[in-house]
Amino acid sequence: MNVNIHEAKTHLSRLLERVAAGERVVISKAGKPIADLVPHQASRVAFGGLKGQLSYDDAAFAEVDPDIQRMFYGDDAAS
Repeated sequence: MNVNIHEAKTHLSRLLERVAAGERVVISKAGKPIADLVPHQASRVAFGGLKGQLSYDDAAFAEVDPDIQRMFYGDDAAS
């Protein structure tokens, strides 16, 4: 289904009901598509998904740039 911005603003609740039912709605401005309304798809976050696949050298963190240290912790942390 294609709708213009004015129609989308006027009938947002109705359009969201259609999207919730699985329909895709394209919102256009001057006949040019600018946005798609699609059903939400929750994504699962897997912590530790790259465990064993990444490595780093602790030496890379041995010296912290004083400017970066100040940005995170304020002026007192760099001294």
